[in-house]
Amino acid sequence: MTIPSGRPRTRFLVVVLALAALTVAGSVSAVTRTTNAQAAVGTLAAAVEDEGADCAVSGLPDLGSLPTNAKLPDPFKKLNGTTITAKSDWRCRRAEIKELAEKFVFGDKPAKPATVTGTVSSSTVTVNVTHNGRSTSFSARVELPSGTGPFPAVVVVGGFGADTATIKAAGAAVISYDPLAVGREGTPRNNKQGAFYSIYGSSSSTGLLAAWGWGVSRIIDVIEQSDGRTLKADAMGVTGCSRYGKGAFAVGVFDQRIALTMPIESGSAGVPIFRGIPGEGAQSLSSAYGEQPWLGDAFGSFTGSPNRLPVDTHEMVAMVAPRGLFIMDNPHIANLGPRSASVAALGGAEVYKALGAGDNITYWSDVQDGSHCANRPEWRTPLQNNIRKFLLKTGNEPGVIRISSRALGRLADWRDWPTPVLADGPTTPPPTTPPPTTPPPTTPPPTTPPPTTPPPTTPPPTGGGCVATVSVNQWTGGFVATVRVSAGTAPVNGWTVTMTLPSGASITSIWSANRSGSTGTVQFTNVAYNGAIAAGQSTEFGYQGSGTGAGMTPTCSAG
Repeated sequence: MTIPSGRPRTRFLVVVLALAALTVAGSVSAVTRTTNAQAAVGTLAAAVEDEGADCAVSGLPDLGSLPTNAKLPDPFKKLNGTTITAKSDWRCRRAEIKELAEKFVFGDKPAKPATVTGTVSSSTVTVNVTHNGRSTSFSARVELPSGTGPFPAVVVVGGFGADTATIKAAGAAVISYDPLAVGREGTPRNNKQGAFYSIYGSSSSTGLLAAWGWGVSRIIDVIEQSDGRTLKADAMGVTGCSRYGKGAFAVGVFDQRIALTMPIESGSAGVPIFRGIPGEGAQSLSSAYGEQPWLGDAFGSFTGSPNRLPVDTHEMVAMVAPRGLFIMDNPHIANLGPRSASVAALGGAEVYKALGAGDNITYWSDVQDGSHCANRPEWRTPLQNNIRKFLLKTGNEPGVIRISSRALGRLADWRDWPTPVLADGPTTPPPTTPPPTTPPPTTPPPTTPPPTTPPPTTPPPTGGGCVATVSVNQWTGGFVATVRVSAGTAPVNGWTVTMTLPSGASITSIWSANRSGSTGTVQFTNVAYNGAIAAGQSTEFGYQGSGTGAGMTPTCSAG
């Protein structure tokens, strides 16, 4: 991924509008506070995993009959070609979108197995599953806040998501969930491993993200069956960052018992619209599909042709409606697809608005720190507000759409469908809202012009070679390293960065580079799209590791 040299200090455009204006403008440049009536807090999370399980879904398209459509599919249009007219119609329309998402993107997420048992204590949730003669088990660590339970709880996928100190201080428990015990990374598609595949077979076409979601659903099953004195099954949230942000998003999409979904910097295969990723320069769909079996096997047919998909992630955002959704994003790393993620949020927000729940979605990429998966001060207050509103049920703060001007998506560029006015109950179809009579502006008007990008804090080399610098985001037991490679006064065509990891440290995943190993002295080389660096410019790659990342000193050679 290529990023301008230095740490930008771009001002963000601030426009305060009603969410209804999204229909006309198609996007907002920074802050949008929704004003429609909030759905009743306390009734947003469903009592069951899938409220539309009884809907008769028919007319799913076949792989060979899919037309090409560069615009986002209409979330309000049913498979039979008609548009829903009442809020009550959304339940079965959501069931259609779920079937499309499973068939073409994630693979099937099975319903509750025949037998789920387990225990809940102040330190652990254990899960035991038996289905079709096969059994498996896994567990998750629990950290309770101060006070007297039962407590709402936030599942932290991979132990790596929203600030756990803020979560506990707000009064919610933290459940540290190891998704790799349920769906292991580093396995081939025809030999997937983990608790999910112990039940459904190692050759299952279901990807890891749906498997990880299945695991969280089984944790909720156990909490529902407990005595209710420790954790509240009707006040569950989920969060995760990076690949665990992809997982957190999938958890909230597919289990309607999740009251608050909080993905962070989820990147390709997460929130960003598939159709927008190729044009944004984000991690390619083929790279995301091949890096790990996160997505279902069927998605392999679309890595080079996302316009053939009959579904896109704005509809998965909509599948969370009307429940709480807080999407946190990073506008400084194009590889994460933040512009495409903002389009997904804006498209899904149209469904929230139509359901009368526009106050329940927040998208926030207005952040200054560009480090991947950092705990950002800008998110602390909305995080507290969302926990109070959807888990503690003591707050009523409206959601905001706050998009950085660095990665501003325009919904108007991606849709050719209107947002209907949905009746409160089954009635005769009301007229749909007509499209605007005047075209939306090509760019949103800034209130103040952003300053130019300041010079880099680390000067590029004066000669014709390259230099590398590293920044580390460390947490207990793991870290993320972001490495910047800068060209000097001459362009670079190919680069190699050498770095010695501390004793006990090991690389678990990498993006935007190749590597020679996982421990000790490791050489990182460019991938096809970031080997050429213009004179005075930079590119970045990153990796996640276990152990400590302190004290690493990279060296760079060009060519």
